[in-house]
Amino acid sequence: MRSPQALAAALLGAVLLLTGCSTSKDAVAQSQQTFTFVAPGGKTEIMYDPPSSRGTVPTLSGDSLLNDGRKVGLDDFAGQVVVVNIWGSWCGPCRTEAPDLEFVLQQTRASGVGMLGIDVQDSRSAAADFVRDRGITYDSIYDPSGRSLVGLSGYPRNAVPSTIVLDRRHRVAAVYLGAIQVAKLIPVVQRLAAEEPPPA
Repeated sequence: MRSPQALAAALLGAVLLLTGCSTSKDAVAQSQQTFTFVAPGGKTEIMYDPPSSRGTVPTLSGDSLLNDGRKVGLDDFAGQVVVVNIWGSWCGPCRTEAPDLEFVLQQTRASGVGMLGIDVQDSRSAAADFVRDRGITYDSIYDPSGRSLVGLSGYPRNAVPSTIVLDRRHRVAAVYLGAIQVAKLIPVVQRLAAEEPPPA
């Protein structure tokens, strides 16, 4: 018969072994999970931390608003933090928000931050005028039907404006349903830019 000390040591070893296995398994599963948006119960700002809890975004791309005949998408931002903004020229809050987003981009671009718009429910000419009039330099997916958002499982297509912030691995780190605030967005993208970059 084992002594109480021997039994305790055996139990402790078993617990550590099980904990190690389950942590490893969870880490692998979480790092490979696809982002699924869950209704936030009234929240308009949702943060996804720690990084292992973040879901990846499937390929997001479409026709370029600024460069007719070309495609634009997340593949153009490999290894960068990406601020994805859903907007339309018809949207009142978007008119105020667009210059703020441009300001955020100019303040954080050097640290590896990119910005991509998704222009929905819009005409190309109205959207192009909107961008030109406000001095916006970042490109957008021209997507009047909202088809490019299909890959964002559960994400409300009528949430305009809204912003999704992706980390360097293009996992969803934050969601803002409604117009962004510069004072809140800049610290978030700076923190994400400072996280460990993905392997080459």
